[in-house]
Amino acid sequence: MFRQMNASTGCDKRVEAFFDLWGSGIRAAAATAAGEKEEVPYRPGSLNLYNMNNEKNMEGNQMAAITAGMVKELREMTGAGMMDCKKALAATDGDMEKAVEFLREKGLAAASKKAGRIAAEGLVKTLVSEDGKSAAIVEVNSETDFVAKNAQFQGYVADVAAQVLASSAQDMDAFMAEAWAKDASLTVAQELSSQIAVIGENMNIRRFEKITTDGVVIDYIHGGGRIGVLLEASAEAVNDDVKEALKNVAMQIAALTPKYVKRDEIPQEFVEHETEILKVQAKNENPDKPDAIIEKMIVGRLNKELKEFCLLDQAYVKDGDLTVAKYLEQVSKEVGGKIELKKFVRFETGEGLEKKEEDFAAEVAKQMQ
Repeated sequence: MFRQMNASTGCDKRVEAFFDLWGSGIRAAAATAAGEKEEVPYRPGSLNLYNMNNEKNMEGNQMAAITAGMVKELREMTGAGMMDCKKALAATDGDMEKAVEFLREKGLAAASKKAGRIAAEGLVKTLVSEDGKSAAIVEVNSETDFVAKNAQFQGYVADVAAQVLASSAQDMDAFMAEAWAKDASLTVAQELSSQIAVIGENMNIRRFEKITTDGVVIDYIHGGGRIGVLLEASAEAVNDDVKEALKNVAMQIAALTPKYVKRDEIPQEFVEHETEILKVQAKNENPDKPDAIIEKMIVGRLNKELKEFCLLDQAYVKDGDLTVAKYLEQVSKEVGGKIELKKFVRFETGEGLEKKEEDFAAEVAKQMQ
């Protein structure tokens, strides 16, 4: 798998050598694990509660020996789910080490071993319904840009976006607990663990948002998934000219990172906080100026700052002589109907996350040990 991924992305010889070393380590570990399995084979069905009576009695005795403390300890060691840990302990007669191996064989502990790594790369994906009345945006993180470019990861992110579009979940906990649309026997969280085990890196569904509207919603993806935008608007007539204008505004949002659509959305506390900061700055720069002059300076600086935060007040990137508001007024006249922006959502991959600094030589040396 890693060789295919390397070829598809054109990595250099150093990366190829690294994965050759990594692959050797994986094969060696697999051989060792296979030897252990021959010595202590796992027999499915021998601990089945619904099997023959003698097996049922044996199961009852074994389950009785498994305590809540043991389940808790295994969960802390592996990060696997509580019921998965309970089943693993039952299947291994309460042997903690064998239970860890059992979970690893099932692909449930592989994810937990990667859970401590920083996942700050990844993709933002958007999806709009066929009628243009609802849309979803999601950010899924991976550890490296290398995996983010992999077709399997990209396909998984697209599946997550489709899940969000169809979901009624209001928060991440509810979303992670719902049935995975492509395999109802799994939850969204369990499918994520499966993908982590297959792809080989820590991954995280970091955030999502969904817009449902009576108007129109437009999406925009920049940089192959580095930045994603959803823009909701109302329009008296929705045609190609209106959609093009809204796409231009979505591009503006991606480029200039506004925080609000219009000035009256800004919280008063934020304005007061910025005013105090600007007042101190002005006094430090002009200690001899009277307070009346300082106040006028603050008003000018605050107005300039708030224009950068408000989308409609920003200078339109394709025509600096216009603001975004003036641009939309112009388009509204041309199409014969008013266009009004309602809401936007902007996700940037890894925004606010600490990114791991990679030391390639050290990583290769670690794999050789």
